[in-house]
Amino acid sequence: MASQAQSTAPAAAGRARPGAISNWLFAVAALVLLMIVVGGITRLTESGLSMVRWEPVSGAIPPLDAEAWQAEFDAYRQSPQYQQVNRGMTMAEFKEIFFWEYVHRLLGRIIGLAFALPLLWFWIKRAIPAGHGWRLLVLLGLGGLQGAIGWWMVASGLVDRPEVSHIRLAVHLLAALLIFAALIWAALDLRQLARDPDARPARMPTLAIWTLSILALQLLFGAYTAGLEAGYAFSSWPKMGDEWFPGGTPMLEPFVRNFVDNPIVVQFVHRWLAFAVAAVVGILAAEAWRRGKRTEAVVLVAAVLLQIVLGIVTLLTGVHIHVAVAHQGMAAILLGSVVWTAHRLGERRA
Repeated sequence: MASQAQSTAPAAAGRARPGAISNWLFAVAALVLLMIVVGGITRLTESGLSMVRWEPVSGAIPPLDAEAWQAEFDAYRQSPQYQQVNRGMTMAEFKEIFFWEYVHRLLGRIIGLAFALPLLWFWIKRAIPAGHGWRLLVLLGLGGLQGAIGWWMVASGLVDRPEVSHIRLAVHLLAALLIFAALIWAALDLRQLARDPDARPARMPTLAIWTLSILALQLLFGAYTAGLEAGYAFSSWPKMGDEWFPGGTPMLEPFVRNFVDNPIVVQFVHRWLAFAVAAVVGILAAEAWRRGKRTEAVVLVAAVLLQIVLGIVTLLTGVHIHVAVAHQGMAAILLGSVVWTAHRLGERRA
């Protein structure tokens, strides 16, 4: 009996397909990146409140005739955004904003299916390597939670105020970025396992933890900047108007509220925290270079410099939509670069 168990164990292990699963996770991560970019377009075009109902299943089908469009438009006309901002909007104008919110939600559904169905197939085929199944289930759960967070965010703009809560927007964006980073990390673990059967899941280096923590703080302030439309407050750089910090800025009480609710303070912090991020990313790149990970080091430095340039140009152009969307997408790419480098530095064998 023992010899039979020993003979079947390699066959069971041989069914694992870490390379295929890694490729699948990278593809889902690419869809999440696209989702983040479309989310930026949705926000900048003020399209996010055009769909006033959450219909996870039936909402996948857009209005197909004039009657359905009229029903959708009538529902929107009851919302605070229409009543207070877009009163008198034509059907053609409504269709323009509806388009981006519909695409954003449709992408969410596509990502859900693109994750859940292959996961089920890999599970049935017993192709998931030991120790990785629970991680994939956590990712599936995070994806479902993100859909609920998205509606929670939208709902905040459907009562009284014609705009979503910037705090809920921040939670929604950071959750998307967390999923994006987790997909990349899991895919890299599996890619390493496909190359080396003795490889173990990578450990996050301490330096990378500090880097990701400061980057997460900057991403939080970026979300606040977007939600408060703080980027429009001052379109000059490096000074805000004629001063480094506008002297007549009205301050909120208690003082700590200014770092969440005051658009001028939020923009100020977001401007200069970028250079703290650049510093820690530079240190991480130097460590990668020292340890022979030179491609990773170069990509890191290029990503953080490009992101800073895009941030400055976003301000100078008065938050031009194409530049601002590129800035949001580049934030995700910078995060992915940090995760990739951290993984390379934390790789280990049995």
